[in-house]
Amino acid sequence: MHGLKWDVLRRFRPGFMRTYVRVTSDGNPYARFRRALQTGNETLVVAAARELPQVALDDALRICLVLRGGDPGRYERAAVRWLGRFALEARGATIADLRLAAEALDVLPERAAEAMERLQRLCVARGVA
Repeated sequence: MHGLKWDVLRRFRPGFMRTYVRVTSDGNPYARFRRALQTGNETLVVAAARELPQVALDDALRICLVLRGGDPGRYERAAVRWLGRFALEARGATIADLRLAAEALDVLPERAAEAMERLQRLCVARGVA
């Protein structure tokens, strides 16, 4: 039979159907996203985030944290998106809150710990943490 093995041909016989579900050790998309965040690898984080149906505001801030050391334009776009979402999702957000958040995002690349602490306090105060 032209070099094909019988077991290979058996799979293609009429009426034969094999059903299987591929199970990987990767887990669900959010688990992959969390693992990507732990690596700190920009490419992995962005790819994993794209698989998610929605990125929570706190996770979006973690993405900013990962992006801070790479392409400044990419970080800036992510930070502006985060700020816009904060403005929409935070209860009773004020212009002063947005100014504080923008200032923290502006210094995040150089002073990450300080900026994250300020943003965390702001998020908790506005009920988005």
